[in-house]
Amino acid sequence: MNFLNEEFLKYQKKIGQEFGPTDWIQITQNKIDEFAHLTQDPQFIHIDPIKAKQNSPFGKTIAHGFLVLSFASKFALDVLPEVKKNEIRINYGFNKVRFIHPVEVNSNIRGNFILKNTEKKNEFSLINTYELSIEIKTKEKPAIVSEWIILNQYLK
Repeated sequence: MNFLNEEFLKYQKKIGQEFGPTDWIQITQNKIDEFAHLTQDPQFIHIDPIKAKQNSPFGKTIAHGFLVLSFASKFALDVLPEVKKNEIRINYGFNKVRFIHPVEVNSNIRGNFILKNTEKKNEFSLINTYELSIEIKTKEKPAIVSEWIILNQYLK
């Protein structure tokens, strides 16, 4: 049995398994401001606490949805199976992403994964599909629910 078949069987046995939850990460105003600067998205609901308090339905600033989603990479590194020396893990895309609940400034978020499917792409790679939920501490609804596809490429 070759290496890829062994890896494929390992992942098949993990279908339905939960990975996580991760540790909590606080979303500070500084993180929001840096993301706004980097992505050139200075909408007041993100970067202006006074105007957000007066004019937004949230009463305070909120994180960009894409800022919250970008923590998926860190969460994956924290809880998914460790990347081997002969492997690279590549973001292959999303089948769906839903922004369910806004993340208010100074909220804490964490990630939770469930392996939904694994398939062989070719003789050197697997495609793993995870259900990813990014939760908000103290909120019943998650910030994000998504189906994330990750390519595990094995080096020759």
